[in-house]
Amino acid sequence: MAKRQKVTSRIGGLVSGIFRVVLGRPLRTAEATTEQVQTFQGISILGLDALSSASYGPEAALTILAPLGVAGLMYVRGIVAAILVLLAILYLSYRQTLGAYPNGGGSYTVAKENLGRYPGLLAAASLLLDYTLNVAVGISAGVGAVESAFPVLQSHTVALCLAVLAIVTVVNLRGVHDAGTAWAIPTYTFILSLCGIVILGLWKTLVSGGHPSPIIVPPPLVAVSAPVSLWILARAFASGCTAMTGVEAVSNAVPLFAKPAVKNARRTLLLICVILGFLLGGIGYLVHSYKIGALSQENPGYESIISQLTSAVVGRGVAYYVTIGGVLSVLVLSANTSFADFPRVCHLLADDKSLPNAFSVLGRRLVYTPGILILAALSGVLLVVFGGITDRLIPLFAVGAFTAFTMSQAGMVVHWRREGRSFASPVLLLNAVGAVSTGGALMVIFVAKFTEGAWLTVLVVPVLIWAFVQVRKHYDRLEREICAPKRSEVGGVLPLKVVIPVESWGRPADRALRLAMRISDDVTIAHVTITEPDEAQAAQWREQVQKPMRAAGFSEPTVKLIRSPYRELVEPLLTYIRAEQKAHPDRQIAVVIPEVVQPRWWEYLLHNHAASALRARLLADGDDRIVVIEAPWHTRE
Repeated sequence: MAKRQKVTSRIGGLVSGIFRVVLGRPLRTAEATTEQVQTFQGISILGLDALSSASYGPEAALTILAPLGVAGLMYVRGIVAAILVLLAILYLSYRQTLGAYPNGGGSYTVAKENLGRYPGLLAAASLLLDYTLNVAVGISAGVGAVESAFPVLQSHTVALCLAVLAIVTVVNLRGVHDAGTAWAIPTYTFILSLCGIVILGLWKTLVSGGHPSPIIVPPPLVAVSAPVSLWILARAFASGCTAMTGVEAVSNAVPLFAKPAVKNARRTLLLICVILGFLLGGIGYLVHSYKIGALSQENPGYESIISQLTSAVVGRGVAYYVTIGGVLSVLVLSANTSFADFPRVCHLLADDKSLPNAFSVLGRRLVYTPGILILAALSGVLLVVFGGITDRLIPLFAVGAFTAFTMSQAGMVVHWRREGRSFASPVLLLNAVGAVSTGGALMVIFVAKFTEGAWLTVLVVPVLIWAFVQVRKHYDRLEREICAPKRSEVGGVLPLKVVIPVESWGRPADRALRLAMRISDDVTIAHVTITEPDEAQAAQWREQVQKPMRAAGFSEPTVKLIRSPYRELVEPLLTYIRAEQKAHPDRQIAVVIPEVVQPRWWEYLLHNHAASALRARLLADGDDRIVVIEAPWHTRE
């Protein structure tokens, strides 16, 4: 026993040491303030989703315009301008939300408090779907950026995506502060390098009269194969709107910021939107100037829009690889926004009893560990199913985000009305414009992307809402059943009747009997035999059990020999116990189950586990009069 405990202790210490190295030491609850972040840390934690979309948002629009050839580039600037107007409206709207909900005013909270429970659940389901897709899209786009620079990796897309997902998951399990510190350098490398490319490209375009000469000429655009139509432009706008996903992340995570939390959150939101707007506008302008079109990620020789633009502006030197490295880093790390917000939305849902309680419990590093692990698992499934190809995931992406945008803005309109504001009030008017704008964009996105995969949201979101409702019903029903009585109901308590099911007499059964004798004078040993019970068997039980107990001054246990004609163990015992329930309807029956515990995992394969099966069947019966007590016997080495 001592040797086994020593080995177990060593294994436990080794596992604990590995956890400590990989995830860091456990944090005390009192250390929560050390995990709060400042403005610039907020960008690397909550802004990566929005900022990274500058690299794939324009590309998503250009992919739709590709059949138009050179003519398609004529419309890029107008589409980007419309997206920028929508981005400005979202910034101003969410800035107000931060002030109105300083404890976290995400779409779920705002919609639930102002529009009702089910609109809130709609917003929550949309957010969770959006965050999951964001992880898959961000990582797949990042791996696509790597494959642009190193085409030899194109055959390992899924493996690379899953490796990156594992790294991001582990870093986020270490806590918010560690994630912000780890992602700070990649974030600002991306911002400085890509902004530098855009500024240099704009300067070259200006001095050349709008016709810059690329250092490396982009692949030629395909010939025109489709006429320009309002439908194609609407689809291009819908795809480009993926560039705005992640803007709501700051409103979900105000409590993450150090005091003054609202002020710091507003600064972070402003910086994110300004940088994103500059990059979107610059890239949208330059792809037209340099005649850059989208290529298919599924074809050999794929090159992203950012790779083509950087090559055209600075060539394939050090600046190119620094920029692509920054883009890669932020794309794959853009999943961090989801890892920061997805668990928080799950936490809010769990607090409202719409998700299991585990989602509301802080883990060893003061993060909501179950939410992080579930997000990683769901994202991994998406990456595998869609082959890590960004274009396959994009159609599913923006619907969830814009549903959440719309619910949040509509909720804020109701909020201001409850505050007594009129429809002429600037703050109410701004949120109303935001609701109409994002709602209109949502309809365009949904219709344009419906046949390309957006129809899945029609299935997934209602299923999620149904699941939330069922979880809430379960907790409500459980609360009604286990609520504390006004007074303890002690009247009419009868002695406990104990049944000990045994396969044979031995030390485990003897230990269970001694336990039973301590808690009741009415004990029955139920022994299953495959032969017809006879006097010899009864005499053996009297000699080994009943006589010693009587001699020691204890009440003599009853021995019940149960014939099992089909050589079963569990069913005859269940039949007997149920018969005892009928015979004693006013008494509780405690079933003390002796069970042998093996020191090695493989030794469990050598036994029939009848004790576990009996315990499971008794609990499954759902009878409150049955109490199951385990009496373990640990075998020696």
